[in-house]
Amino acid sequence: MATENYTPDEKDLSILRLLQRDAKMSVRDISARINLSPTPTHERIKRMEKSGIIKEYTAVVDRKKVNKGMMVICMIALNVHNKKTAGKFIEEVSKLKEVVEFYNISGDFDFMLKILAPNMDEFHEFFINKLSEIEGIGQTKSIFVMSSIKESAQIV
Repeated sequence: MATENYTPDEKDLSILRLLQRDAKMSVRDISARINLSPTPTHERIKRMEKSGIIKEYTAVVDRKKVNKGMMVICMIALNVHNKKTAGKFIEEVSKLKEVVEFYNISGDFDFMLKILAPNMDEFHEFFINKLSEIEGIGQTKSIFVMSSIKESAQIV
């Protein structure tokens, strides 16, 4: 959790770019690439972790190699727009392991979910027995992703 207000400078952004490409890169390697000694490089990384700029370190997994080859974008409109209905919907969807991304959006729909499943049968099972059982859903629209052109977690 963020504990201080901190704005990254150009050196910090250089560190972030390197860590986004390879989170296992050593402080020594990072410091050599940004022309800064290891101790201040380490301090900068710790400051960005403490401030919440670096939220976590994670591995990027090839979803097809772990039997999650089907990606579905599901748009959902609630049938009642109030804090209680939305709160309960958010709480329930957040528990679903098949939902890997979950956004509150504007427009014709209220929420957008990125769902991964092994295949159409498993997605159908998930949709019928889990997602559509959540109270408050008024309308859904599922978009089946045929191929990924670009996927990236790099934001700086």
